[in-house]
Amino acid sequence: MSEKTILACLLVLAISVTLSNAACFLQPLKPGMSDGKIIKGCLDSNGELHEFGSSWRSADCNDCSCSRDAIRCCSSFVTPVDYDKEKCVSIFNKETCTYEVVEKDDHSKECPVRGWVG
Repeated sequence: MSEKTILACLLVLAISVTLSNAACFLQPLKPGMSDGKIIKGCLDSNGELHEFGSSWRSADCNDCSCSRDAIRCCSSFVTPVDYDKEKCVSIFNKETCTYEVVEKDDHSKECPVRGWVG
């Protein structure tokens, strides 16, 4: 293999690791009951029942799934970290679960972002 091929492979690997670096957490199973006897699924932190095997997006923009062991949630968004913080501000939109980085003095002008985490 040539050096260029190896470097290209390393670059692809580095990018894919960065993109898959979501913040995740597990909640131990709080069984959701029906008639007090049959476990039907998971109860989330709001007390809402989700069937085993189901997936949903929470109000705080986490993508969650219910298994027989736990609720697994991962952030559905990335956070801007490398931008001009003196000139620009990041604004989170809870409806779209995305950040927008704009100029502090003129929110119609987007700012370049050089790095994201999430």
